[in-house]
Amino acid sequence: MEKKDQLFKQIFDTNSKKIFHLCYGYTGDEDAANDLLQETFLKVWQNLDKFRNKSLISTWIYRIAVNTCLTYLRSEKRQAKDELTDNIIENRPEELSEKNEQIALLYKSIAQLEENDRLIITMVLDELPYHEIADISGISEGNLRVKIHRIKLKLTELYNQHARI
Repeated sequence: MEKKDQLFKQIFDTNSKKIFHLCYGYTGDEDAANDLLQETFLKVWQNLDKFRNKSLISTWIYRIAVNTCLTYLRSEKRQAKDELTDNIIENRPEELSEKNEQIALLYKSIAQLEENDRLIITMVLDELPYHEIADISGISEGNLRVKIHRIKLKLTELYNQHARI
């Protein structure tokens, strides 16, 4: 395997699960999340040579994923996705197990949040450091902490509403 292929595979293996969760948080739909995951990593592959280590690669990938998700949500028609070569990426849908209805309920609640709040809480759930989340979302760490607190309160309220149904 060529050097770029190996690097890309390592990047994909390290980041794909978090990016899938991010995409799922935006869409609430497994198929759409997989499409967005694939589209995100296609962009990563195409732009890997342009990455300059000015930020962490995970931060760079998150930015690509967020922009991809926002574009998807804004566009009414979805464009055909390019297929990545099979030896680089395997389509591995994340399964939400039946016994884990709480996670499904959490995602259902997250899906009802506004776009930016969905992005932030998904990164919190993925345990990204606050300075990275602040960098990606474009707000100060102090404001981020307040925003996360408010998002958690709103999410708890939504979750409890769903749990009662």
